[in-house]
Amino acid sequence: MKKVITYGSYDLLHEGHVRLLKRAKALGDYLVVGVTSESYDRSRGKLDVVNTTTERAEAVRALEYVDEVIIEYDKEQKAKDIQEMGIDIFAIGDDWVGSFDYLSEHCEVIYLPRTPAISSSKLREDLVREFKIGVIGTGRIAKRFCNEAKHVPHLVIQAAMSRDIVNVRNFIEATGIPNGHLILADLLNDDIDAVYIASPHEFHYEQAKAALLSGKHVLCEKPVTLESEKLVELLNIAKEKELVFIEAIKTAFVSAFHKLLYEVKNGKIGEIREVRSSFTKLVEDKSNREWKRPYGGATNELASYPLLLAQKVLGKPSKIHYFDQIDEETGVDLSNRIVGEYESGAISISTVGIGAKTEGSAVISGSKGYIYIPAPWWLTKKFFVRYEDPNHIEEFEYSFEGDGLRYEISEFVTLVTRNMKASEQLTHEDMLNINFIIDDYNRKRRN
Repeated sequence: MKKVITYGSYDLLHEGHVRLLKRAKALGDYLVVGVTSESYDRSRGKLDVVNTTTERAEAVRALEYVDEVIIEYDKEQKAKDIQEMGIDIFAIGDDWVGSFDYLSEHCEVIYLPRTPAISSSKLREDLVREFKIGVIGTGRIAKRFCNEAKHVPHLVIQAAMSRDIVNVRNFIEATGIPNGHLILADLLNDDIDAVYIASPHEFHYEQAKAALLSGKHVLCEKPVTLESEKLVELLNIAKEKELVFIEAIKTAFVSAFHKLLYEVKNGKIGEIREVRSSFTKLVEDKSNREWKRPYGGATNELASYPLLLAQKVLGKPSKIHYFDQIDEETGVDLSNRIVGEYESGAISISTVGIGAKTEGSAVISGSKGYIYIPAPWWLTKKFFVRYEDPNHIEEFEYSFEGDGLRYEISEFVTLVTRNMKASEQLTHEDMLNINFIIDDYNRKRRN
């Protein structure tokens, strides 16, 4: 039996896809179709895929001449699939001529003519409406958001808001945003579908609540609040109003991070024993917000990232311990080591600091080996799987454009356009479990 394989996104499955797959099947007896995962699509710059991975795979599987469907997670998979599945022919559209010649050492490579004037991109332009967002805050992260948003299709930043008239004027002039506001109600009454909140931490809760109550979807910088009860309240409002509400922990939406979690959950390194990660940055000027109570400090400022890794790998801890260093001048924690104990016997060690510096890497230790993510691990571009044999090393690397914000923005827009209320990449449970630890630490400090 001659086996043929091909790959693609197959978003908004159309006649062009169908004809290409028919030609591929005609080359042999058994056709395998690799459907790209959403995280892999995003790593390749495709940020506007309409259908989910499951929807696309099911649509292809329903075609009578497709014998098998697999999911493609990374660029290295093609060669592995061809060898492991005994493939005779690799077929792909002729717009990729030359790109996959390297696979000819494993099988025959054939480039098939595509159907002209039919494309998923054109269909998306016709189907997906413009998505308008308002930005609350005009600081550094808001500026980065505006730059990254340019890479997300169908997204328009319609308005910005700041309490300072000079700041908002300078911001909209620098970014080209049409409207500027000084009052939150005016921003919410503008022609927008959603808000991105990048104001100081102390304003997040009230601004997010007002936005949700006015019917706007919300993407809010972390931490949303230092009190878990308030986060529960916001999530309940979002559920009642049928709105998207997610926290902007950008690592959660990066492709290499998804692949890492996939390998962990599929037993690549066996049973997990320990998750260790660090995130520190030196903030020398103690007049900055990072050094001001009650919202400043290493834990409030940085802990969301290492706690995300611990949450995604191990879940909610049964016990939590804090080993902090308090700055005598300001009263905030200049560093903290958060240790979680889990019912499985595993532990997590999350280190943060604004007055102490350490290596920003992460290690997930297992019973068969360990995963090492080099610094800065929260901007995950590559990771290594290492074993007892020092010569046995697997390396995984993904494209990573910009500073990562475009991936969380893309997820936010995608959730809204698909009428989905929660992200699988950063679930409401993830948000609550991370926030609970930050809240718990602050409560113990106050007591």
